[in-house]
Amino acid sequence: MATTMRKLSRLAATGRAAASFSTAAISRRQLILQTALYSSRSNTFSYAPQSHWLSSHDRVTVGRNCGGCNMSYSTAASAARDLDEKELPQSNKNYVPNDVVLYQYQACPFCNKVKAFLEYYDIPYNIVEVNPINKKEIKWSDYRKVPILMVDGEQMVNSSDIIDKIYQRMHPDSVSEDAETQKWRRWVDDHLVHVLSPNIYRSPAEALESFDYITTNGNFSFTERLLAKYGGAAAMYFVSKKLKKRRNITDERGALYEAADTWVNALNGRQYLGGSEPNLADLSVFGVLRPIRYLKSGKDMVENTRIGEWFMRMENQMKPHRDTTLEGP
Repeated sequence: MATTMRKLSRLAATGRAAASFSTAAISRRQLILQTALYSSRSNTFSYAPQSHWLSSHDRVTVGRNCGGCNMSYSTAASAARDLDEKELPQSNKNYVPNDVVLYQYQACPFCNKVKAFLEYYDIPYNIVEVNPINKKEIKWSDYRKVPILMVDGEQMVNSSDIIDKIYQRMHPDSVSEDAETQKWRRWVDDHLVHVLSPNIYRSPAEALESFDYITTNGNFSFTERLLAKYGGAAAMYFVSKKLKKRRNITDERGALYEAADTWVNALNGRQYLGGSEPNLADLSVFGVLRPIRYLKSGKDMVENTRIGEWFMRMENQMKPHRDTTLEGP
């Protein structure tokens, strides 16, 4: 443990020296450290100072039932009835949004849920990568979290609500999901996301790998990138231990593998939970797991569980999307 502490201290010191941090910059560390990959609290991502990752006293609080973030599935879903699976994948060709813009953090699992939905249904969209420190790209909105999806000028927020609204417009004559789909979508938000942080920050090396991905793909200045990579990796390594204890996880990888195999068992021999085509639960699981797929934790998951074939099938279901990244106002 002493060796680990010394290693993390050296990493943090290297980052501070490389960035020539001022006292003011260090005082903003908390904001930057909140650029961690996986928020297990809600269907939205927020790096505001009151974030559950690090409070003003570096206290970790993990919300229950998605942190009361108004995570609601559509009213129709509450009265869900079983549908013939042939009904579910059929889309309303009359509904095609003309202008779709996603305000996101690249590594955010909830943003990736929305992206998986859009790509599966071949809905073109543009991306605005939000700077998690100043959020200048979304200053126009009263909503200070991501994802935000603008659909023909209409603002949509909360990943599950976004998916429900667009799905209902594509399927106006059906409920948004059957009971099985609803169950597993809730499992994604209530369980699966909680398993991710203890895995991607399990060791100093994995924490650095995760923050290298975050800072490489995120919208950071040079100084913010260095501070987030080294300071963030050090902080989140220790934060992940608190999260692990709070969630009663004794073996990080074991919990991840169990979750992956639980999902495969739910498929019950089917290609997808939706049968011959993915349904909303398939898209939710895939979206949340996609950012970690090529990190060490994701590679270990594929190598040590049965999820790999399903994941590959899901990757093949994604349609190429217009990848022009827009600059915020």
